[in-house]
Amino acid sequence: MNQPLAYIHPGAKIATNVVVEPFTTIHNNVIIGSGTWIGSNVTIMEGARIGKNCRIFPGAVISAIPQDLKFDGEDSLAVIGDNTTIRECVTVNRGTKALGKTQIGDNCLIMATSHIAHDCVIGNNCILANGSVIAGHVTVGDFAILSGLVAVHQFIHIGEHAMVSGGSLVRKDVPPFAKAGKEPLSYIGINSIGLRRRGFTTEKIREIQNIFRLLYQKNYNTTQAVEIIEAEMEATSERDQIILFIKNSQRGIMKGYTGS
Repeated sequence: MNQPLAYIHPGAKIATNVVVEPFTTIHNNVIIGSGTWIGSNVTIMEGARIGKNCRIFPGAVISAIPQDLKFDGEDSLAVIGDNTTIRECVTVNRGTKALGKTQIGDNCLIMATSHIAHDCVIGNNCILANGSVIAGHVTVGDFAILSGLVAVHQFIHIGEHAMVSGGSLVRKDVPPFAKAGKEPLSYIGINSIGLRRRGFTTEKIREIQNIFRLLYQKNYNTTQAVEIIEAEMEATSERDQIILFIKNSQRGIMKGYTGS
């Protein structure tokens, strides 16, 4: 904290063991938790709330005002959870009056040059690879992975444990546990490797696969598939999570891969 080559506003509330490297600027109305490291040439603007043991690399800009013409100067936040890493030149905009905050959870990795727009909610243990760009009002569930150069349309919902392949354009919601790829974005399987790494049993993975076979590989429309899944498959937390996600989808879920 005793860093003469950084500017820290007197109104910022920063834990005593935070490390701030040279040429960083920290504005008023900022809170930073203990054990966090702020690299050089970082800009942390008003409304930032950064948790414990985070690492923010050079060139990042946290809590700049939204790139939204409807923004009218209202108070809002950019909230980053504990143990999250923000790599070089990442930008995280604060929220608007729609939600009041942009939020990134605990234990996330946001890789270099990624952008998270206003009013997004990123869950815990998420990975956004290099150059991922997320428009406003997007929700990303826990343990989701976005590979490099993914672009996500506003108001999209990406479910828990989902994985989106590199270079994809996400215009429709991606259900939990699914892998998404191709153009237009399509179902290409379930995230079985990720599920195994997180302790899902073979039986549970098979159950999820059977649900998605009915949804994407049996020539049913979405409504028919959901009715069959509810009627014929045992009620489990994963089954119910997938069904609820589909029923709550505002933009509709991605389609099955046609091979064309």
